[in-house]
Amino acid sequence: MEFNRVVGTRRSIRFFKSWRPVERSKIQVMFEAANRASRSMNADYFRAIVVNRDDLDAETRDALRNPTTTADLDLAPTYIFWYIDLDYVAGAQDRLKELVDQHALPAAHGWSKAYVDDFLWPQVLEPISKDLNAVIFMGAVETGIAICNAINAAVDQGLGTCMHAFTANDTVKPLLGVPDTWLPVWLQLVGYPAEEPEAGGQRPRRPLSTLFFEGSCDHPWDEDPEVTEQLTREGMIQEPGPFPYRAQEVRMLSRMYGLPE
Repeated sequence: MEFNRVVGTRRSIRFFKSWRPVERSKIQVMFEAANRASRSMNADYFRAIVVNRDDLDAETRDALRNPTTTADLDLAPTYIFWYIDLDYVAGAQDRLKELVDQHALPAAHGWSKAYVDDFLWPQVLEPISKDLNAVIFMGAVETGIAICNAINAAVDQGLGTCMHAFTANDTVKPLLGVPDTWLPVWLQLVGYPAEEPEAGGQRPRRPLSTLFFEGSCDHPWDEDPEVTEQLTREGMIQEPGPFPYRAQEVRMLSRMYGLPE
């Protein structure tokens, strides 16, 4: 699938083919996409654990439930638990110097190993490592970037996926052997969609002029109709929901799975 269509087709899928497992190879593609994401300091911010639904006992699955994450947990065959590793600053000094050796951080931009050792580490990185709020903030941003790559990789392979909060760390943590330095971020459910991949149409988004500006906040971004038309042809901009038959689709899926209508 072309990139623009991947972005445009992404939906939060909540009805999965519960009987169809996700190939391990497709999870590896998602992980590789996350691993290739941009990351400041070249640091390893995130960790993820993939678990098959049927390998979790009923008590653990029940502990993950909340009012809107119940059916999903029963339908999705694969769970990915995403974490921030709060120790990500450790080793960042050496990894930055690796980038200097690769000329990814060139002297032309002021980089050198001496700059990393004599200024960046003592003045910036080490103080950040001692500020928990800063560690969590940066870790959340960078982990989110990686997860976004994994989401798009899932869509590109014909998978459905949806992100959910999970707070039952006291239950999941010992089961998965999660270290104390890992902070839970998202539970990603993955499987083959039982609903149409379009899931009733593209989700509502506000015009670019409400979110983006040019030059200053006094000048909203002025959309070019030709670019909008191009993105529509290429699938980034798709038919908005709800499709005329969406309510019936959800009703029939709910009946099929014995869920409330």
